Amino acid sequence: MKLTYRPEIDGLRAIAVLSVIIYHGQKYTHSLSKSIFGDNFLGGFIGVDIFFVISGYLITSIIFKELKVTGKFSFLNFYERRIRRILPALFVVMLVSLPFAWIYLIPSSLIDFSKSILSAVGFGSNLYFHYSGLEYAGPDSLYQPFLHTWSLAVEEQYYIIFPVLLIITIIFFKKYIIHILIFSLAISLFGAHWASYNYSSLNFYMLPTRVWELVAGSILAYFEIKRGKRSTNKFFNKVFPFFGISLIAISIFLYNDGTYHPSFYTFIPILGVCLLIWFANKGEFITKILSSKFFVSVGLISYSLYLWHYPVFTFGKISGLLSDNILKKILLMLLLIGLSTLTYFIVEKPFRNRVKLKFKSAISILIFFLVIIFSFNFYVINKKGFPERIFSNENYTLDYGTYLNEWVEFKKKTGTPVFKNLNKTNVLIIGNSHATDTFNIFHLNKDLFSKYEFSIFHNPIKPQEYYKVSCFYKFLVANNTYCRKIDYGKQNIELFKNADIIILSTRWDPEDIELLNEIIFIIKNRNKKVLIFNNTLESELKTNFTILDYFVWKNNRLPNKQELYKLEKKLFMQLNRTKEKNKKVLNIAKKNSVPILLKEKYLCDFNKKTCGLLTPNGEKIFWDYGHYTIDAAKYFGKKIHKINWFKAD
Repeated sequence: MKLTYRPEIDGLRAIAVLSVIIYHGQKYTHSLSKSIFGDNFLGGFIGVDIFFVISGYLITSIIFKELKVTGKFSFLNFYERRIRRILPALFVVMLVSLPFAWIYLIPSSLIDFSKSILSAVGFGSNLYFHYSGLEYAGPDSLYQPFLHTWSLAVEEQYYIIFPVLLIITIIFFKKYIIHILIFSLAISLFGAHWASYNYSSLNFYMLPTRVWELVAGSILAYFEIKRGKRSTNKFFNKVFPFFGISLIAISIFLYNDGTYHPSFYTFIPILGVCLLIWFANKGEFITKILSSKFFVSVGLISYSLYLWHYPVFTFGKISGLLSDNILKKILLMLLLIGLSTLTYFIVEKPFRNRVKLKFKSAISILIFFLVIIFSFNFYVINKKGFPERIFSNENYTLDYGTYLNEWVEFKKKTGTPVFKNLNKTNVLIIGNSHATDTFNIFHLNKDLFSKYEFSIFHNPIKPQEYYKVSCFYKFLVANNTYCRKIDYGKQNIELFKNADIIILSTRWDPEDIELLNEIIFIIKNRNKKVLIFNNTLESELKTNFTILDYFVWKNNRLPNKQELYKLEKKLFMQLNRTKEKNKKVLNIAKKNSVPILLKEKYLCDFNKKTCGLLTPNGEKIFWDYGHYTIDAAKYFGKKIHKINWFKAD
């Protein structure tokens, strides 16, 4: 059942997809969008929520209109349209991505890639990314080319479940359809708001806490089909579209990764989308803009743009194309537009044409694509990512996943030691994942630091999560706007109570630095000594490799002494990346008469102006931009003891 074409809906799609692309461009890739827009689109993730409302509106409109005109509803026709709309372009993007994944992804990443592809084909990528522990805005997110398919999974799950539930409701509870829709919206919205404070990942990825956004569109469709029209009030039709676009713009420009989402805050842009859909009319200014050639053209290819942008950004980043070269960035953006346009005209439009391409033929083509996708990805998983594709020896591998897994497993194995020996000085380390590095240094060399017992603040519910120093402030006082609700657990309370020395060791963020004065004051007032470790050395990653990894990847060998020396000098120059943060932390430490220990003392040689990349045994020091391997932590502990760097008494 065809609906009356509304060009402003395509205009809304354009706003949605451009918001998401600019957000990902500036957030994860340092691409052209970062150069043009700066940090002004940090709420661009709202674009996905716009898509959800539009989808809910259009899908429900199709169902209600078919029921109104024909008196029945064909599930077969409905799901055929969804298959033609979603799968062909998705499968093509997957197929084109396979050789690039083979070339550019290291074994562990290639396995993750294959698992994400298979989950996306099964409409479950939102489940996969949630249960794999991947944070949507986290540093590892760009190295998942199909992370963005989580939103497709949410929509697909809605398409499978909603029509069935709606038809059942119409058969048995026809009088209460709107009541049930409104009740579903309210329950889902309140649930999302609660979960945003308590289970942020589950809340972000799952259908139950997203369904209210789709149902918001469904409610609009219900009233439109029942009344036979939308708003006819001329004054409202002039005012509310402007109000709606303003609510969307405010959200995109003012929200950021710290915004609880989806939640009551998300209701603001959702309301804006609803106002635009309901009150838009041909003569109104905002509708004219959204119906303009530019917005409609972008809206028409929005699905292909959305599918292509993340793989293009990912492989562009990993291959080094998203470098500081502005020409490369422009070419990459042109590639994205070109691929999306071609996919729309060569794949999307032909597959949607039910006259020229019969469903039997379409299914045959899709099955052929599916066989290739399944075969490749199952084979990759079975062969463990083909580790023979990359250089490795007994001490060194390019697969940072090997080091990450070792790092995570070591953290699980050591757990959170309790303070047992009253004759020793109890040292509690506070901070994010870099505090884990600091703890590893001392724990792996506890025989060298026999006067002390070391432990670390931890999350009792999710051990894989780390606390920022600003979150520790919430532990010290009742309220802290920087952190979500945290259950600190009895063990942390006991650790803090029995600690003699508190070490603050973290990747210092602005909110950490802002609260540092007050944190020091509170700790001192509780008769505990404070030590501060400054920011660790951070290497700039133009690909998913360190500068040493990149050399090995290009040359298929480890560097000789002269080449290693040049790389270590290059790494030394990157101390400037944390210079400003470290200066602020140092000033606060001096102001409060708190000892500050400078990590570059054991990381670097200031006489040679180098920073280490390999231990004396040839083991890798950094497995990413700034985290230490287990071997490196062991080496640093010995080095720290030798130079008498750690003085806590």
